[in-house]
Amino acid sequence: MATTTYLSNLSALTVNSVSLVDQCTGIVFTQLRESLDKTTLTDTGRTYTGGLYNNECTMTLFQSYAASETYQTLASLVGTRTTVVATVVEGAVTKVFTLADCYLESMPVINGALGELSTVDLSFTGGALSVS
Repeated sequence: MATTTYLSNLSALTVNSVSLVDQCTGIVFTQLRESLDKTTLTDTGRTYTGGLYNNECTMTLFQSYAASETYQTLASLVGTRTTVVATVVEGAVTKVFTLADCYLESMPVINGALGELSTVDLSFTGGALSVS
């Protein structure tokens, strides 16, 4: 499973074409290809081949209820497919990670504790991951 984590060099983050980079405290894109058992009776151990991709983007965002911020942007996306785009700049190299047609299953609407800034952890699953 290939996993890439970027924090300090994330220069842009959009979900459904709305910028949330100012709310993001962490993001991980995971490229996952499900393993399919192709073991036969002549094999001496299990053998696998790649199946369907099941990519994922997880992120932690500060919870904000203002217009065009976390809650207003994401609440209507629960149960639908959307696109997440993150741009990372590392020196002279710029990479754009796009998870298109991914699914947001759930979103915490309140997550708070005394003396802490409220955050929400989100997971976008499925879709096609591209890097340019």
